[in-house]
Formats: sequence, C-alpha cells, structure tokens
Amino acid sequence: MTIALSRPTTDLFESWASAVAEFEGGHVDGAGIEKGLVPDRAACEAFVEMAALFATPGAALPEGRVPCDHFWITEGDEVVGFIAFRRELNEWLRRFGGHIGYSVIPSRRREGIVREALRLMLRLAKAEGYERVMLTCDDDNVGSIRTIEGAGGELEDVIDAPEPGQPRVRRYWIDISGTSLTAS
Repeated sequence: MTIALSRPTTDLFESWASAVAEFEGGHVDGAGIEKGLVPDRAACEAFVEMAALFATPGAALPEGRVPCDHFWITEGDEVVGFIAFRRELNEWLRRFGGHIGYSVIPSRRREGIVREALRLMLRLAKAEGYERVMLTCDDDNVGSIRTIEGAGGELEDVIDAPEPGQPRVRRYWIDISGTSLTAS
C-alpha cells in the first residue's frame, strides 16, 4: 500500500464521488465539504476551485475561515480518504477542530491509511516551520484516539461538545519540532 496526499483535481472525479458517497450524506471530517453534498461533477469542480483558493497565500477568504490545504488521501488513483491542514486556528478551531482533520472511507478503515496520511501531513507541517499542531476527536472515537496518540499526541483536555447531545471533544497537541517523521 502506497498512500499519498494528492491535491484535489477533477482528474479523480469518479473516485472522489465514490468516496464521498460512502459517507451517505453525513459529515466528512477533513474533506472541506458540507454535510449532504451531492458528489456530482459540478460539486467536484467547485471544491477543486475552493481548495485552490484556500491554499493560496494571502487569498481573501470568507469570514470565519482560515487558510487551509486540502488533500485527498490516495492509493494510486483511488481516493480513500480526506485530510486538511488548517494553517491558523480561529476560536472555533482552537476549541473543536484543530490544525488537522481527517477521515477514511468506511470500506477502507482499520488498514493504517490515516496513520500514514497523518504522518505525511505532520512531515509537511514540520517542513512549513510548525513546531506543534493541534488535533481533536470525539471522546468516543477509539480509532482516532489511537491514531493521534500513536502519532505522539498529548492530551490537553476533554471539553463539552459544540452542540448538545454530541460526544465530548478530546484536544491533543503533537510536538513535531524534534520528530523525524520517517516511514513507519
């Protein structure tokens, strides 16, 4: 398995649409898409354009949004997940989102895909000059807890969710200043 981080492109439309469809209209962490999105060609084109804007230094972004690099986690030409690196933390991200958000399509979970994608993203963040990054996950998401802690995540705290009825949120920091981040 060779996992890569690929910039969004309409060249991968079919695979992207299939990946988004696996979430059945639900929220997709790290994908940069709205809940309920219909994954048609127009939505893909709009997303590719939006991702390019958010990755452009100094771009004028919608209010409340921060510069962000969106990647599709790929294996060959198959989109198997999504990961985003938010270059700044606004108030909401400081509490509930962190620098990095990710998800893997349901049919490919528990294969180590996100562990490798996170390693690649941490390497990129370190190359960009970041010394530490924040990640969050739901308090009941055992897979993400293991992934984040396996990447060196140190639990800062567990806070109430942004909405009533949702799980509490675990906030982690990963110190990447002295980490080699080589292949695992």
